[in-house]
Amino acid sequence: MPSQKDRPKKPIEVKEEVPAEGAEAAAGERPKSALDEVMSQAERAYAAYMDAERQVAKAYHENEMQVAKAYKRAEAQSHRSYEATVAQALKDREQAMTRAAATREGIIAKAEEAYRAAVEAATGACDAAIAEATKARDEHVEKAWKVRDETIEQAWQIYSKIAR
Repeated sequence: MPSQKDRPKKPIEVKEEVPAEGAEAAAGERPKSALDEVMSQAERAYAAYMDAERQVAKAYHENEMQVAKAYKRAEAQSHRSYEATVAQALKDREQAMTRAAATREGIIAKAEEAYRAAVEAATGACDAAIAEATKARDEHVEKAWKVRDETIEQAWQIYSKIAR
């Protein structure tokens, strides 16, 4: 069944009734019949219906525009939130990497200092051991020379007693 909008408009045929002579003369216009009154009401009702339909369409269109604007606002807010979150995550990562690099540098510096201290301690111990060994060697060599000299001296004394 076609809607009121889809129906073709038919011209309204009005059958005129013969008005009473006194009514026409008194009013100067023809009197309206009950059918004319009903047709007039129907036309006004149809015009009101069409106007209401246009207003409903306009309201739907305005609602659609408001929904589209609300969507765009929500989308823009979502995009701004995303951008802020990404920026904060990148900033946090950069700060964490900076702290890690500083910690790494500190650990490396401590390790290098411990290495230098160990090298110095080992070098000191080595030098002390070499000095001790050198002293012991020098003392032994000196003692050996002393023993040699004493032995030679005794041998000459014995030889000189024999040779006389």
